[in-house]
Amino acid sequence: GGGLSSLIFRFPPNFVRQLSVKARRNCSNIGVAQVVAASWSNGPTSGYPSSAAAAACQAAAASVPVSDDVAVVEGCIDNDSVQIGDSYDSKTSFLSSDGSITVHAGERLGRGIVTDAITTPVVNTSAYFFKKTQELIDFKEKRHTSFEYGRYGNPTTVVAEEKISALEGAESTLIMASGMCASTVMLMALVPAGGHIVTTTDCYRKTRIFIETILPKMGISATVIDPADMDGLESALNKNKVSLFFTESPTNPFLRCVDIEKVSKLCHSKGTLVCIDGTFATPLNQKALALGADLVLHSATKFIGGHNDVLAGCISGSEKLVTEIRTLHHILGGTLNPNAAYLIIRGMKTLHLRVQQQNSTALRMAEVLEAHPRVKRVYYPGLPSHPEHEIAKRQMTGFGGVVSFEVDGHLMTTIKFVDALKIPYIAPSFGGCESIVDQPAIMSYWDLSQAERSKYGILDNLIRFSFGVEDFKDLKADILQALETIA
Repeated sequence: GGGLSSLIFRFPPNFVRQLSVKARRNCSNIGVAQVVAASWSNGPTSGYPSSAAAAACQAAAASVPVSDDVAVVEGCIDNDSVQIGDSYDSKTSFLSSDGSITVHAGERLGRGIVTDAITTPVVNTSAYFFKKTQELIDFKEKRHTSFEYGRYGNPTTVVAEEKISALEGAESTLIMASGMCASTVMLMALVPAGGHIVTTTDCYRKTRIFIETILPKMGISATVIDPADMDGLESALNKNKVSLFFTESPTNPFLRCVDIEKVSKLCHSKGTLVCIDGTFATPLNQKALALGADLVLHSATKFIGGHNDVLAGCISGSEKLVTEIRTLHHILGGTLNPNAAYLIIRGMKTLHLRVQQQNSTALRMAEVLEAHPRVKRVYYPGLPSHPEHEIAKRQMTGFGGVVSFEVDGHLMTTIKFVDALKIPYIAPSFGGCESIVDQPAIMSYWDLSQAERSKYGILDNLIRFSFGVEDFKDLKADILQALETIA
């Protein structure tokens, strides 16, 4: 595959629009859509044109007359337009910086669809056609690479997956319709009926609900431990045949951190897989796979998308494990729309810039909040007061853009503080360009009584603040003036 990396399929930037009924009639023997699809693969060599695709392209270029209103292949080998030579590889990039990788991975470095456009085209199609039945048979028997149906893959979506894989150092990535979709499909795919998992006390509430109410219907049980309880983990591994250890790190909303390297070594000694939800960390602040985890999961809705405008989830790891998850995903159908994939690709190009700003603002504000007399407690792994600060320092290069803290007061005092803020939106989610604030007792746990909420540590005075990319001075002034209202 690598030897064909210099073959460039050149289409006009607006080739999708040009594929009108007349155009498709005039170039029906080109099979433009099939040439595009043939250049992609779900395997580890994705990003390079297949030999079948190259042959089809060469045959088309040789036999089809060019017309002004027809979208045609201008030439399979065009040295003037070659962007990537044989020495480049989308998996082992020559780029050393995550910032450069977020911009170019999956696109300039190995994009399967190469056009004159800088941005990746959105391929809006529900299905892919085959020119002849023999080509379909070849596809079914793995001799021909293509897509078949939109639920099984899309060229635009693959670019997003390749970009995330490059950041995580993963063999493969599967992107889905939401973070919860990624979590639930992963758990169902990797934990057998009657199996056992270990998870942690602090986590996203909907994940807890799935583990406590849905998995038991499949005969799957769980042991729940404190994120720092290594003795509890070892005990659970010894007492049960544990298929998977699954946790967030940092967790939601208290930003607890798991020692990923230590946990991975312990779990692997018992044949247990490790999956880390790194949504709060991002692939820039923490490399869970390099620390020993088998899988890393993200709600790409948050920092990866980064603009509060798209839902997505992704899971990265070895080809073998991701393929197992992908097989179930194809059945369940939580497919990401290619337009949403485009927004993820777009958002990731500024990921490193956003995360740098958010890391800096969150750390500085955490320090300000911890010193303020109207704040009782601050939860942020970048603070020495955090219980896993030393772990976070070892395994993270930045501490993230979310700070949780408790104000000195009760429910109504906290509401007064939140309502006095002028910059952040009162909303769920986090990780976007705009700052977001929420009171978990109301936003996520209002259906529970105060006593029930307190079992999970969710007090009425708890605030979760997601810092956007606004100027630090403005955010500081806004928070300080809001705190003054409850003095």
